[in-house]
Amino acid sequence: MGQTDDRGRGVYAISVAAELVGTGQQNLRLYERKGLLEPGRTLGGTRQYSENDLVTLRRIGELLELGLNLAGVRMVLVLEADNRRLEAELRAANATRDAARPRSG
Repeated sequence: MGQTDDRGRGVYAISVAAELVGTGQQNLRLYERKGLLEPGRTLGGTRQYSENDLVTLRRIGELLELGLNLAGVRMVLVLEADNRRLEAELRAANATRDAARPRSG
C-alpha cells in the first residue's frame, strides 16, 4: 500500500484527532452530523480518523475562523472537492491529447 493510500486509512481515535487539530470531540461529532466529513469506523462502530480527515478538520477550523457558519463551510468543502476533481479531469484530458498528438521531429 502506498503513502497516498495510507492517508485515507483511519488510524486515530476521536480523542487523538481532536487533540491533533485543536478542537473538542463534540465538535468532531457535530461536523460528522452536519456532513462535513465521514470518518471510518471499526467493526464495533468506533470512529477512526485518517490523515485526510485531519486535513479536512484543519480546513474546517480555518473556515470557521474566517467567520463562516457550518453551512458555509460545507459549501466551501464541496466546491473545493469539485474543483480538485475538475482539475484532475483536465490534467487527464490534456495528457490524453498530448499522447495522441503526432510527434514532429
